[in-house]
Amino acid sequence: MAKILVKQTAGNEDLPLPEPATRYSAGVDLRAAVQHTVYIPQGEIMLIPTGIQVAIPHGFEWQIRPRSGLALKHGVTVLNSPGTIDSDYRGQVGVILINHGSEPFAVRRGDRIAQAVLAAVEFVEMKVAAELSDTARGEGGFGHTGS
Repeated sequence: MAKILVKQTAGNEDLPLPEPATRYSAGVDLRAAVQHTVYIPQGEIMLIPTGIQVAIPHGFEWQIRPRSGLALKHGVTVLNSPGTIDSDYRGQVGVILINHGSEPFAVRRGDRIAQAVLAAVEFVEMKVAAELSDTARGEGGFGHTGS
């Protein structure tokens, strides 16, 4: 089991640490560390602080993903989904939310706003090649197989 060290930022010690909603949840819930209720207007984007800093183990990333209930009920999602928290990042974790809903969305202190999933990362080295191998797909992309 991988371990993630978590540091609560000043003034946010009252918020629960990220935890899974159920025993077999793939991710942990991230909470809003806003000092007062903020409203994300329809069609707008807002960076919401979580009040935590983390140390992700080398060879992993934390993928920040939307919560399905917020997406379904309110049209609110993580804009850069999935967002990535790299193993060498030590700043406060923030969640970029966008409101695709039909009315302003209220974010209150302690609300669960996203989930984070720990995922293994394969480090790569890029090499220049004069030619690439042929495949059946070739250069086809962006809908080349139909709608």
